[in-house]
Amino acid sequence: QEFIGQIYFDISLRIELNRKTNETLEGVAKALFKSWFVDFYPVKAKTEGRSTGLADEISELFPDSYEDSELGEIPSGWHIKSLDDIANFLNGLAIQKYPPKSEHTDLPVIKIAQLRKGNTLESDQCSDEIGEEYVIKDGDILFSWSGSLLVDIWTGGVGALNQHLFKVTSDHYKKWFYYYWTKHHLQEFQSIAKSKATTMGHIQRRHLSEAKVLVPSDECFSKMSSVFDSLLERQLNIRLESRTLTQLRDALLPKLISGELRVPDAEKMLEEVGI
Repeated sequence: QEFIGQIYFDISLRIELNRKTNETLEGVAKALFKSWFVDFYPVKAKTEGRSTGLADEISELFPDSYEDSELGEIPSGWHIKSLDDIANFLNGLAIQKYPPKSEHTDLPVIKIAQLRKGNTLESDQCSDEIGEEYVIKDGDILFSWSGSLLVDIWTGGVGALNQHLFKVTSDHYKKWFYYYWTKHHLQEFQSIAKSKATTMGHIQRRHLSEAKVLVPSDECFSKMSSVFDSLLERQLNIRLESRTLTQLRDALLPKLISGELRVPDAEKMLEEVGI
């Protein structure tokens, strides 16, 4: 009993530490994005003759002046695009048109509720005979544009994209770029949806076109990517680890309690995941 209790405590502690670590990483990325793309802190520092506080190879890529634009003053050499210029927003399917056929090949349906929970437990099922572009995998960016508007990196396993959800991708820009720009406009989108005189507020595609983003020079973008890619990859890996640990905890405990699994075998499984 003591061993079983300790297993539950150790795994739960790791999951909680992972959650806190990811909160910190997300906070760092959010603050950095705001500093570079909203407040233009490195540009402001250079125009005032101050240090940017950044590594020289990154600092030198930021301009030292501003230029006028439809959004007001922006860093010189940067240009404005619409949110739907930098990313593709694929709306999901009316999944009821694809009823399940076989429990061996069916896919769990990812709806707004699943995006909010981060998993597909007790979700509906559908046939796997849908276009590959509508199949969701770990690491995909999902954006619910109706009801509860939220944007997140999916880590709940393979599933099918339901209507009212966008799968956000890009053929040219990095994932971090369209992810953080979509999150940047999320509060604005939520306000638009809330103002709709309907039972289920939503945004329209024109709102994606009206949402503007700033694109730096290619060289600056490349250096920025080296920073944001690392932050995003660490967050994704930590979340996937937590999913594995949760599944392991929920599978081990009943078997240990029933005697189906022996303590030495459980210890070996825990060692394999670093606990």
